[in-house]
Amino acid sequence: MAQERFEELVETFAFLDDWEDRYRHVIDMGRAFPPLDDALKVPATKVEGCASQVWLHPRVAEGQFDFAGESDAMIVRGLIAVLHDLYGGLPVGEVPQVDAAAELGRLGLDEHLSSQRSNGLRAMVKRIREVAAAEAERT
Repeated sequence: MAQERFEELVETFAFLDDWEDRYRHVIDMGRAFPPLDDALKVPATKVEGCASQVWLHPRVAEGQFDFAGESDAMIVRGLIAVLHDLYGGLPVGEVPQVDAAAELGRLGLDEHLSSQRSNGLRAMVKRIREVAAAEAERT
């Protein structure tokens, strides 16, 4: 059920033999991800449970889920971009059905992130799923 962008990321990771190369790729994704407007960096968009500062601003337009996000840590900003490839553009009702652990496991992230980063990633996924589920109930 993964997005085409995410499938392309899986293929890219398959070509990158070394985890250091994959790590750099995630950081580069973060650098390329559009910054979050400072006005949206408020307590309501802050993700608790992350070691670094993380903000996610979900939005739904015409039934499609999307979000903007930012972090003060480059690797986490890259993880936000990875999650955007996984969830961005999905019909809002499909977002909670994505098995994020399995999909992200295809990238090997579960094996190479510190426990703090893994906890933060889970917190971001939880926030995305909660917002999408609440929006799906409204429609």
